[in-house]
Amino acid sequence: MYSVFDYLHNGFLYLNNIIRPRHKRLNQLMLYSTTACQSRCKHCNIWQKPVEHLSFEEIKKIMASKCVDKRTTVGLEGGEFILHPEADKILEWFRDNHPRYTLLSNGLAPQKVIDAVRRYRPHHVFLSLDGDKESYQAVRGRDGYDRVIQVIEALKDEFPLSLMFCLTPWNSFADMAYVIEVAKKYKIDVRIGIYGTMAFFDTTSDLIEDKDFIAQIPENIHDTQENFDFVALYDQWRSGHLRLRCQSIMSSLVIHSNGNVPVCQNLDLVLGNVKEQTLDEIFNGKKACEIQCRQSKECNGCWINFHRKYDIILLRNLERFLPKRLIERFYGPYQWTDDPRKTYRQYLKDIRL
Repeated sequence: MYSVFDYLHNGFLYLNNIIRPRHKRLNQLMLYSTTACQSRCKHCNIWQKPVEHLSFEEIKKIMASKCVDKRTTVGLEGGEFILHPEADKILEWFRDNHPRYTLLSNGLAPQKVIDAVRRYRPHHVFLSLDGDKESYQAVRGRDGYDRVIQVIEALKDEFPLSLMFCLTPWNSFADMAYVIEVAKKYKIDVRIGIYGTMAFFDTTSDLIEDKDFIAQIPENIHDTQENFDFVALYDQWRSGHLRLRCQSIMSSLVIHSNGNVPVCQNLDLVLGNVKEQTLDEIFNGKKACEIQCRQSKECNGCWINFHRKYDIILLRNLERFLPKRLIERFYGPYQWTDDPRKTYRQYLKDIRL
């Protein structure tokens, strides 16, 4: 999933953004460029919002920012991005000017997605699949399972694909195991997330309440990359034992369809609006730096894939080379479990299925 070069690049970017907070550069930029969506998901209420879009011209202005460079991975999402009225124009621009972009889709307009991917060649394609045919309809309010499979079968040998599975109160670990098997069948990647509150999507419940959480994690999760630790550590986080600084907000950003730039995906704490200021003024301004510094030190309030995988990877790699007590001298106190002395490796060894 990540190359050695990716880890080195992210390490240098981390140091730059900590040492030079007014000159930060983005590793990831997610553009929630439209609220238009044909799903009716229980775990996302964006489809109930008024339809609004970031325009093509606004997106070009964002991409001209100094904090966005050629290594910045830009995600085009919604809603359903392919429903954006200027989708073709935007995708053509990214193909020709910033090929390191990803397309996220629910796959409910399969031929439109297939044609767009073949024409505009995104760096990576992410397709949502939250269980088998019955679970898909229960979670997403649409009978769309076969359409997602249609997209997979059409593109799996042509482009890098990932399935995105989200564990929610409305599906199960059995659905997680099922989606992993689908990914194995088609020899594609799978990314696992866990449902949580996100202000932009009007979600309301943030904890999976299964008591025997660890015991239910399917064995075949070990056939995937970068998923087991994220899922297993959720159990420690929801119990209040895990505490990590949120360093990802220094290099990962989202922009909403109304132009708002929140400090992170989880909080409704807005740094500014790209319809009123430049992204550089917003992301690297004095106000933003103060908020980012404070939230980075204090906030441990979510387990969102977009942010917390960054923090897991950062610390587990530091622990490969340095003792935990030494890391804490410059990073600050952190803990994986109720035992603050326990390392990442020790915890994973204890619970390995």
